[in-house]
Amino acid sequence: MGEPTKILEGRTTVPPRSSGSIDVDGTDQTEREGSRAGQGRVFVSWVRRPRRPRLWFEILLIGVSYWVYSLVRNAVPEQAAAAMRHAHQVWNLETHLGINVEDSINHAMNSVTWLIVGMNYYYATLHFIMTIGVLVWLFRKHPGRYASARLTIFVTTGFALVGFYFFPLAPPRLMTGGDFVDTVAVHHTWGSMASGDLSHVSNQYAAMPSMHIGWSLWCGITIAMLAKPLWAKVLGLLYPVATLVVIISTANHFWLDACGGVVCLAVGFGVSYLVYGRLTYRLPQQVPQGDEPRRERRAKAAA
Repeated sequence: MGEPTKILEGRTTVPPRSSGSIDVDGTDQTEREGSRAGQGRVFVSWVRRPRRPRLWFEILLIGVSYWVYSLVRNAVPEQAAAAMRHAHQVWNLETHLGINVEDSINHAMNSVTWLIVGMNYYYATLHFIMTIGVLVWLFRKHPGRYASARLTIFVTTGFALVGFYFFPLAPPRLMTGGDFVDTVAVHHTWGSMASGDLSHVSNQYAAMPSMHIGWSLWCGITIAMLAKPLWAKVLGLLYPVATLVVIISTANHFWLDACGGVVCLAVGFGVSYLVYGRLTYRLPQQVPQGDEPRRERRAKAAA
């Protein structure tokens, strides 16, 4: 065999070819992708960074959001025939499952006048008071968790509008052929748009899902997870249970409506988790000092 061929001295070796394409300006595709990924991480970090909520903005946001929610909810076509048909389908399904006891509970509670009247007022008012109250408490005591919690309840409510639109459902008290007592109409309870003279300004067939359950469960979980006194945690857990009893006793919802409210809340928690990377209750309680508005930092320093 002859000697191996020698590489000529002075020859310039060719550098390995890049796996990515080269732009006219000399930028490698890999570098561009890395730059975009870095920008994406910066954006996610900016979104997830806790900020102290501003009172005027939150009042305006909640007010406008509830106005839009009421507008959309009540603008949904009141499809009476479809709503009645769906009510009978839900009732038949519950009968098949053996959980159709709403009428018995409704009649039993209606026999105690003071109790059912109290439940009517509970149904008409407390879900607003409690939900706003918990938001105010989070705003003041848990500012680092407030935005995530607010997003959860907003997404929960927004998702419920999908159910109102695509699945109009008559509540048990309005179901034709049902043996239910409309407790608001019978006892002339003030303050509810569900029955009586104010019923024409509210969509009567927006029973699925139950936002009384979605909101009360959100309140209950939030209080149980973040409140310090044991008695407050217990009351927080009891609140959605009491709400469930009320919506059934007043014949405003079926059991399955309550399940729909739970599903909506689960969606709200899921979206909040995707946005903030953690559950609301695992976020820092307070906003880091560097992220507070400059005016607030100056006020604290002066104090």
